[in-house]
Amino acid sequence: MTRLFPRSLIGQMALLIGVALLVAQLVNFALVLSERQKLSLAQNEGPAITRFVSVAVDVAGAAPEFRAPLVADASRRGAQFRLEPASAVAADAARDLDVEDHARQALASNGLPASDVRAAFTDARPSAARGEGRGDIHVLLLSTRLGGVGWLNARLATPKPDPWLAVRLAAATLALYLLVLGATLLLAIRIVRPLRDLAGAAERFGGREAPVEVAPRGPRDLRRAIEAFNAMNRRLVSLLDEKDRMLGAIGHDLRTPLASLRIRAEAVEDGEERARMVTTLDEMAAMLDDILVLARTGRSREEGRPVDLSALAESIVEDYRDLGRDAAIEPSTRQVAEIQPNLVRRALRNLVDNALEHGGGAVRVSVRAEGGNVLIEVRDSGPGLPGEELARVTDPFHRLESSRSRETGGAGLGLAIAKAVAENHGGALRLANAEGGGLSATLAFPARDA
Repeated sequence: MTRLFPRSLIGQMALLIGVALLVAQLVNFALVLSERQKLSLAQNEGPAITRFVSVAVDVAGAAPEFRAPLVADASRRGAQFRLEPASAVAADAARDLDVEDHARQALASNGLPASDVRAAFTDARPSAARGEGRGDIHVLLLSTRLGGVGWLNARLATPKPDPWLAVRLAAATLALYLLVLGATLLLAIRIVRPLRDLAGAAERFGGREAPVEVAPRGPRDLRRAIEAFNAMNRRLVSLLDEKDRMLGAIGHDLRTPLASLRIRAEAVEDGEERARMVTTLDEMAAMLDDILVLARTGRSREEGRPVDLSALAESIVEDYRDLGRDAAIEPSTRQVAEIQPNLVRRALRNLVDNALEHGGGAVRVSVRAEGGNVLIEVRDSGPGLPGEELARVTDPFHRLESSRSRETGGAGLGLAIAKAVAENHGGALRLANAEGGGLSATLAFPARDA
């Protein structure tokens, strides 16, 4: 059932409004049709019933010798009346109960209660009743039992009910339904289109470029929401610019005293103490560099351009092999994606470093296309990670061991930076324990035609 229910706002509005209008129109159609049918009965059969009741009252109150002349005198202008021992309408005939009920009520209101009233319509021809040969006329057979007199039978020419009444009402109802539904959907579209523009602008906003402005349109409340969104975008870009300036100032101000401390540390006479101080200062500088990279990932000023990721990965692996590390890459075809090369190179190096330090000292890299993405997989030969750690290990400063020494794992920002870089390119970082052992870290980037 949920699959049939539309997910879009305009689809849900169309469905709900359409169903509500349909139910309302069906109820209205039934009520109007019933009233029109009652009106048709009053207009078409009403005069015939009144005439029949008038003759019945006269005949019932007349002396026996005057009843025949009264019946004969009434048989004119499209009507025939007869006094007969049996009803002209058989008890098992297709009788019209509505006409019988109206005739019974009319007789009672004229002081002539009748327990047995019968009515039926016939198109039998030829007939002595004038007008019965016309296509828009049919014959109403009316019969009632008069006490001590017998049955008063009448053949009355009456107009046929409109055969197209229900069709015309249905057509009018459908036209009204479509008109109201169409107007409602136009209003819904007028509301939804600006909302789509708003959602698109929010999705396109990356923080690196100028604020995405959405032209205000639609109802007043929606225009105010769009204007508020534009103002919020401008404030966000201003805050991000201010953050970049602040981070730049922090980086500059911290590097200066760190460099000064490094110079002073080199002057320490105790070689062992000097080495520890230099190592600590190097760790602080590297940690500062990682923090600044992570903070600026979404605001990098580097321009994106099409790059062959196979060639980029191969060059990085060659660098590690030149350093004597156990790194290898599987042969692959050209795989192009639009990236910021320096950021992606930093992310891939972080994954390779992580694999070499914690994954058994060996790393294998592969590049392939899959589902519209280019995947760079870095696989180590270590024990992998516990299942609960796979989701947490990419959090900033999260480490599997508690020390902060870069020799045992650094500050815990390498995977966080790789994840931020991938997501900044519209991709993702996927971690999984590989079959046969080891951890598989995969960077996914949207592919681009070469």
